[in-house]
Amino acid sequence: MPPFVAAIAKGAQRAAYGAAQSARIAWYTTHYIAGRRRMGPLTPPGAAPYAEEFGPLDRARLKESFRALFRADWRSIEAGEYKLPIELRRAPSLTRLFRQSRDYLRDTEKVARRRFAGGHAEVLRADTQTKYPRYYLQNFHYQTDGWLTEESAERYEMQVETLFTGAAAAMRRRALPAIRRAMAGRDPAGVRLLDLGCGAGRFLETVKDNWPTLDATALDLSPAYLGKARATLAHFANMSFVEAPAEATGLPDEAFDVVTAVYLFHELPPAVREKVAREIARLLRPGGTFILVDTIQYGDEPGFDVLLENFPRGFHEPYYDSYCRADLAALLAAAGLEKGEETLAFLSKITVFTRN
Repeated sequence: MPPFVAAIAKGAQRAAYGAAQSARIAWYTTHYIAGRRRMGPLTPPGAAPYAEEFGPLDRARLKESFRALFRADWRSIEAGEYKLPIELRRAPSLTRLFRQSRDYLRDTEKVARRRFAGGHAEVLRADTQTKYPRYYLQNFHYQTDGWLTEESAERYEMQVETLFTGAAAAMRRRALPAIRRAMAGRDPAGVRLLDLGCGAGRFLETVKDNWPTLDATALDLSPAYLGKARATLAHFANMSFVEAPAEATGLPDEAFDVVTAVYLFHELPPAVREKVAREIARLLRPGGTFILVDTIQYGDEPGFDVLLENFPRGFHEPYYDSYCRADLAALLAAAGLEKGEETLAFLSKITVFTRN
């Protein structure tokens, strides 16, 4: 292809990427604003505002960090580190968008009622206590049904993208270069990857879209979310699905080259995080890689600390503050995992660890 033709093609792809992302951001931002209005203020009517430990939010830096995420995303696509995202390559279903919008907005009203009533333990019932650990039986984010129903699994992606105004998938994709480096030129068909707490399977869908022959295992404690992941990943080969807690997977020792955990650690009590870290070290082969994708922590972006401080107040996140204060390097080192590179991606952080 002549250079000028290649330049035109690249420019057209860049323009298409920008237009598609702008549309996604507008869609989710509109729902974020509408949802916040329905959910109301952080404090109940008549209650005193929370005392804040950290200084004011740096809104200018927040906007620049948001834009920088998409610039980095495009650079990786342009450099061939990963493909143009699936959600930008296929036209959205208008029927599905309408259904997601209606369901999301209806649930925000339920979230608001639950939040002001302190209703974060609706899923703690006699029939669930025999199946799941106590820490898991909560309405995280005050969302309807916690993690336990197909309806919850169906609305999760809409909820998380709306929370981050269209940036969630782009933040998750910043882990893909680390996966590429972890494979170090090996044939993906010979690499085994485990995704702990796979949820609805969107992250693994992106991974498999880029490396279809990769041997991937999706693990989640929720049968409903694992069922959604099965549907999401149904068209990929070399997939396995395991219903188990991340701290006790039941999988063989040293079975995986790469383990990933996306937005899992901040949902775990400190003692369970330690167990999960030891389980990851047990599952990884010597020299294997653990890639942690989760929220930024206090001090990563000082102008954002007040945002992290207030997040668990608006959304039931009982272990979030302890995660934001955790020494991840020490936590994983105690399990035999050495910290390597770290990348900030807007409100997320990608940290790479290697098993000794």
